[in-house]
Amino acid sequence: MDRRTPIGSGTVLFEFGDGVGTVVLNRPERRNAISWQLVEDLLAAIERARSERGLRVLVITGAGGDFCVGADLARVASGNAEDRETRTLRGRSVADDLERLTHASTVVEALVSFPMPTIAAIDGACAGAGLALALAADFRIAADRAAFNTAFVSAGVPGDLGSAWLLTRAVGDARARALLLDPGRFTAAEASDWGLVTETTADLPGRLRELSGKLAAQPPKAMLYAKQNLADAGPATLPDYLRREVPRMVDCAHSRDAKRAAEAFLEKRKPVFTGE
Repeated sequence: MDRRTPIGSGTVLFEFGDGVGTVVLNRPERRNAISWQLVEDLLAAIERARSERGLRVLVITGAGGDFCVGADLARVASGNAEDRETRTLRGRSVADDLERLTHASTVVEALVSFPMPTIAAIDGACAGAGLALALAADFRIAADRAAFNTAFVSAGVPGDLGSAWLLTRAVGDARARALLLDPGRFTAAEASDWGLVTETTADLPGRLRELSGKLAAQPPKAMLYAKQNLADAGPATLPDYLRREVPRMVDCAHSRDAKRAAEAFLEKRKPVFTGE
């Protein structure tokens, strides 16, 4: 039985079980190209995941053998205005486009700021804005056969959805400049060598289950605070960062989960964390 629930118009599916929420981009006939409908459904799915009691890990992936090829460029040239406006990010005017893309950009904000660990499970093509979505996750696991491309400049545009910001933080300034200004296809192995993906695997579903299960078993408050520490580490000065880090550390150290971890260590067994 398929436990995946369609969100909104059905361009995104959501599944939740055993502490793991899975968001599936669901336009396989368009290789999960980003449309206005998909943006709305994806934002709704992320909000749904935030509201799920007991969710400890969020996975984002694509249906049909691809992650996401980016914007639906084939629909941009459509002569049908309604078709163009619902299936692309294009609206009726420059002002409309500015409003739409500003709204669409909140997707990467929602993923980067998601309180629990996030995993992008990447199979097949991952390009353009689809690559930006993957870069917004904490972990990026790629199938050996996955193929990447920044793609933007080749399409006559500089990039969106925070692509340069995210890419620079993933691979460093020099590599980001090369990838964005001289776009071209690169392999999962190259992406791994450059630090763009966390790891590659011949068994994406199996490795995804292993990692998501491991993360879901970790103490949730410690994971939440660790993500907040990571978010603060970049923009804050060291004194400011330490003022934020210390209360989080003390709060966790006095939690029941910390006590459970210590007891399990002494008793040489695996702890079971409850979030208390």
